Amino acid sequence: LEPFRAWDGKDYERLAVLVKAKGKCTTDHISPAGPWLKYRGHLDKISDNMFLGAVNAFTGEAGKGLDVLSNDRGVNLSKIARHYKQEGLGWVAVGDENYGEGSSREHAAMEPRYLGGKAVIARSFARIHETNLKKQGMLPLTFANPKDYEKIRETDRISILGLNDLAPGKAVRVVLHHADGKDETIECRHSYSAEQISWFKAGSALNYMKKK
Repeated sequence: LEPFRAWDGKDYERLAVLVKAKGKCTTDHISPAGPWLKYRGHLDKISDNMFLGAVNAFTGEAGKGLDVLSNDRGVNLSKIARHYKQEGLGWVAVGDENYGEGSSREHAAMEPRYLGGKAVIARSFARIHETNLKKQGMLPLTFANPKDYEKIRETDRISILGLNDLAPGKAVRVVLHHADGKDETIECRHSYSAEQISWFKAGSALNYMKKK
């Protein structure tokens, strides 16, 4: 495996929405166990299970969504993520309350990162999963106003701005670019410490440790 790439110093502009998870989304919804565990030493293969159990808020269907590049519906979310990654399109996942509860399964953070995910924006996080996302170089953000979860539309593009000024306790500006041409700006929060911000900039906690 190659190390995850370091952050390039640029804001995240016009990311696609891969999935908006509705209700409970545990680490087993994000990276199901069972027969998949035989692939846990093979990140590329096990990533095919990504979000198989996540209920898509736009359709009520688990594990499938809309590929906004091809306009195909009912496609496995991992397949859509691979398509976006191939085309150089970053994406975000949107979560509900206590996103990532359950086991401390690190694959639930590694797989989204491996398949081109940039951020997870949720109403709230389970603490261990939030930390695991940070360790893998993903950007976990929470809605300052939990009702803003409802504003996310299936075909939105999302920009996360001001990342050069990311600092402990400082809010992050997020712009929702709707398909009708209208933009909405919302505020998101994070729980990064100064050292954890260094993980993000290095691309992962492991990259940061290697540099030190």
